[in-house]
Amino acid sequence: MTQPAPAAILVAGPTASGKSALALGLARRLGGTVINADSMQVYRDLRVLTARPTPAEEALVPHVLYGIRPAAAAASVAWWREEALAAMAAARAAGRLPILCGGTGLYFAALTQGLSAIPPVPAAARAEARALLAEIGAPALHARLAAADPETAATLRPADSQRVARAWEVWRGTGRGLLAWQREAGRTGPAPARFAAVLLDPPRDALRTAIARRFDAMLAAGALEEVRALAAQGLDPALPAMRAHGVPELLAHLQGTMTLAAARERAVLNTGQYTKRQATWFRHHALAAPTHTHIIHARMEGVAQFQECIDPKILAFVDQGR
Repeated sequence: MTQPAPAAILVAGPTASGKSALALGLARRLGGTVINADSMQVYRDLRVLTARPTPAEEALVPHVLYGIRPAAAAASVAWWREEALAAMAAARAAGRLPILCGGTGLYFAALTQGLSAIPPVPAAARAEARALLAEIGAPALHARLAAADPETAATLRPADSQRVARAWEVWRGTGRGLLAWQREAGRTGPAPARFAAVLLDPPRDALRTAIARRFDAMLAAGALEEVRALAAQGLDPALPAMRAHGVPELLAHLQGTMTLAAARERAVLNTGQYTKRQATWFRHHALAAPTHTHIIHARMEGVAQFQECIDPKILAFVDQGR
């Protein structure tokens, strides 16, 4: 009799939807290891502003891939996938259930669907993209990309500097558009696991309230000092960590171009707009996986029902592989 693939749980949803609390609750009940699947929580310089689990929470169950990368070193999806696969294997070797938690849809897709094999980009193309980004800005670079690679440009927001620069360097370095590579290039396979996905989807008004409350708590916990320390490193403003929610706004305040109240209001607004895009991504992509990878979808309006009991579907799913 063929043994089923080992189980893993995905806890996904927009920022401030309660993912970390749910993942911690599941890990405590099921003997799990919480594995970070958030592209900003990998940076060690941003514990407060990325709402990483507290040291007390980390002491309750193993937490991995949190705060493991300096802000100066941009993290890629491919890098995270390799780290996550290693973390999942280590959790299983320790007899624990991997529970991947975060709001970065591309990270989950890299696990459940695989990753496009894009050739290495020459350093000169990468340097050119960075230089153009600094010289003319993301919207103007996006306009150039639209003329050279309209197919990829149509999928990107002009203000998304990191992705626009990445698309430009791929086109300049390989002679083909990023979307063409993603569609036509060979893919790594899905991770060797059965995935049960829990998708948190709170009502918009509740999420807006949670975002505002959390940002105020971040300010009280030292977010401004965290951004001041980050600014002192003199990093490239195009790096992902420099664009984390709250960082540009609090930097503007520290530079004297915005009051703290205005920075707080702008950060809360921008985070709310980002959560709309996150929710849309998860709804449309539905954490899809190949047919041989089992997915359970449980769209929730909150985590309260999981605090008292674990959904029987998840319990049955986990027990199947034990």
